[in-house]
Amino acid sequence: MKLLLCVSLALYAAQAARATTPLLHRAAPEFERTDLQHNKVDLRAYRGKVVLLDFWASWCAPCQIEMPRFVAWQSKYGPRGLQIVGISMDDDPALARRIYNKYKLNYPVAMGDEKLGELYGGVLGLPLTFLIDRQGKIQAVFQGEADLNEIEKKLEMMLRP
Repeated sequence: MKLLLCVSLALYAAQAARATTPLLHRAAPEFERTDLQHNKVDLRAYRGKVVLLDFWASWCAPCQIEMPRFVAWQSKYGPRGLQIVGISMDDDPALARRIYNKYKLNYPVAMGDEKLGELYGGVLGLPLTFLIDRQGKIQAVFQGEADLNEIEKKLEMMLRP
């Protein structure tokens, strides 16, 4: 019974956090980083595309559960205008590279830090996923282990011409 109550409260808190996120329907904070392949990642360069911005870490099991789906989505929806960008919150780039190679990520992954996390309201739990529309506005935020089918439905709506 206590477990059920805890799970229910956690789900309620996650939904409440999603509904009250101050960045929702606002311009996504811009940033420039270098990805693990030494290429420039500039959020502004993705205007005109739908961006799935995913904050994750190597020690985060739910983060790793999402990655194969994100790889599939980048292949499936990339031609329709999706760009996934990963932000590893690991302190050591070697840990991020290990995960990047393990899951054969087909999208850029840059290293995050406290400053970048603060731009996005503070990264207090992982994974943290933002869906950014073609005009650069945040349309959805998912914190913690999210329903990947719900994210995909939202992506499909955002990718419509």
